[in-house]
Amino acid sequence: MKRTENGLIFVLPALIGTFIFIIIPIFCSFALSFTDWDLLGEIKFAGLENYKAVLTQKEFLNIFVNTIVYALTTTVFGVIIPLIIASVLNTKIRGGEAFKTIYFLPFITPAVVIAIVWGWIFDPNCGLINTLFNTHLTWLFDTNLAMPVLIFVSVWKLVGYNVILFLTGFTSIDNSLYEAAKIDGANEKEMFFRITLPLLKPTTYFVTLVTAISSFQVFDLIYVMTEGGPGESTNVIVYSIYKYAFEFFDIGKSCALAYILFFVILVLAIIQKKVSQFSSEG
Repeated sequence: MKRTENGLIFVLPALIGTFIFIIIPIFCSFALSFTDWDLLGEIKFAGLENYKAVLTQKEFLNIFVNTIVYALTTTVFGVIIPLIIASVLNTKIRGGEAFKTIYFLPFITPAVVIAIVWGWIFDPNCGLINTLFNTHLTWLFDTNLAMPVLIFVSVWKLVGYNVILFLTGFTSIDNSLYEAAKIDGANEKEMFFRITLPLLKPTTYFVTLVTAISSFQVFDLIYVMTEGGPGESTNVIVYSIYKYAFEFFDIGKSCALAYILFFVILVLAIIQKKVSQFSSEG
């Protein structure tokens, strides 16, 4: 009993912080999603009007599609590329530890700093990309190029973290399986697809889920690099939540949009879980 009490004392500050800064705001924001409030005036009950207004506005479909395209593309490349890199590093190549550090550095660098640097690199007037390749593309000011640039920067930032996760997954695979496969005459490709990938399913599921959720919540890169433009081509749900709250001062619609995003992520997580279970059973 004494150990339990001591343990509770140690975790109590974290529990209090979680309750004050996470649990209470969740319930308060959910309640505010049913109200009409501009941060200063009286809070008025609005029922489902905020949800109806957000879902029926003409810009919502474009914002939703932008969010899905960004999240899915970032997730696909943010999982496949780190898996390939981790597979190479797992072969114990020379300088592997240095490569791990290099790949991980972008992840621990503040997103705002990364956004500023890449914004300069893709600057149409004095940017490094146009200078190196002698091109005259407007990149972040082009409705067709701005989203691919953001996806590229996001994947570049995520790669290091996901590489470490996959390398951790590789350590859980028994080397005796590879040795037995080699004795049976299996080549590297066969071992990868028949041993490595199946045994990496739990790690792959975790990496995919975390990457997808973080992609749906993107804000800082868009805020610094494009501000949702040009022409709303990079506007996503989280950036719209910010605009509703701190540009339009419509807290009700901002909270409603936040819970719409929560529902989308919840459905995605459930589908991904079902797919993972189905593939495991198969």
